[in-house]
Amino acid sequence: MTSGCWQWPRPSQRALAVWRRNVLVWRKLMAPSLVGNFGEPLLYLLALGYGLGGFVGQVDGMDYVVFLAAGIVCTSAMNTASYECLYSAYTRMTVQETWAAMLSAPLSLDDIVCGEILWAGTKALINSSAVLLVATALGLVADWQALWVLPLALLLGCCFGAMALVVTAMSPGYDFFLYYFTLVVTPMFLLSGVFFPLTGVPDWVQMGAQLLPLAHGVELVRPLMTGQVLDGALLHLSVLFGYMVLASWVSLILVRRRLLR
Repeated sequence: MTSGCWQWPRPSQRALAVWRRNVLVWRKLMAPSLVGNFGEPLLYLLALGYGLGGFVGQVDGMDYVVFLAAGIVCTSAMNTASYECLYSAYTRMTVQETWAAMLSAPLSLDDIVCGEILWAGTKALINSSAVLLVATALGLVADWQALWVLPLALLLGCCFGAMALVVTAMSPGYDFFLYYFTLVVTPMFLLSGVFFPLTGVPDWVQMGAQLLPLAHGVELVRPLMTGQVLDGALLHLSVLFGYMVLASWVSLILVRRRLLR
């Protein structure tokens, strides 16, 4: 069993059945879910973008609300995927024992974990698309190349969903998630270039930010939304893919140890 825990993930197309199951459940709660996940980033965009933006003026040659919009799209993906793979996934794993019931069907843990990550990415895509639509309606998007933000939102969601599943697999209860939000999510939220350019902080903070996946997401999304030149795309994508793959593997190892011991 110990050696089996370390095997590389080998999901099958049955992971889509897990994804579909979550879609069907979500459809019943779609309205309140959208309001909850979409309302907060919209408030940030309107209150900070226009309110604080009136005092800040321009940042990096653009209105502050334009600068902020890209960061809000990314944080929406991060928060949505994180909540889904923390609270919702933990409920399915332990409280409702949905995962145990799935294992009685022709599904493996690899299928379940990968299906959950894909679903987190899908929810991130849905909520980021809504924020992007509002930003477009407000005239904060430069041109059609902003459509490339949509697959990036899916990638960001899968990345942060996989990271959250690592915590879920170790968690003894819901309160444990507060450590993750305090020590991981909040620093990324504040120090990834969402609210201000990283060029204005000390060098050691800039170097630390480059280790955070959200910073690389912002570096990809902001040029696409503002019509600027996209530099270092391969590096940023590699970091996000690396986080996603590594976190998926670690989360599966921990879930195997927890459910198959």
